[in-house]
Amino acid sequence: MSEKKYTEEHEWVKLDGETAIVGITNHAQESLGDIVFVDLPAVGKEVKAKEELCVIESVKAASDIYSPLDGEVLEVNENLSNDASIVNQDAENEGWIFKLKVSDISQVNNLMTLDQYKEFLDK
Repeated sequence: MSEKKYTEEHEWVKLDGETAIVGITNHAQESLGDIVFVDLPAVGKEVKAKEELCVIESVKAASDIYSPLDGEVLEVNENLSNDASIVNQDAENEGWIFKLKVSDISQVNNLMTLDQYKEFLDK
């Protein structure tokens, strides 16, 4: 399992071989406030990096979730269908949203490290 990488759209990615586990960052869930609904993507859907994949809704706003990499949705976190607040409680672990079978692993090099993400947030 590799270190997490981050996007400018506030998603995190953790690679496990050719599978990317994806969710929103702690910063994103704090900005959104109480999350009430996660519109999970369809398993089997083919996506391109930076393509809108699903929507997360809070009491304040709805926010698009983008795919950080090219690939195919392998699995979604069904627990979020019953309890979307898991994202608020543990955004970067139990609150993962989907798993992607990555088609071009080199795209990971385009994502930010934690230090780079923190610098990005400070701007």
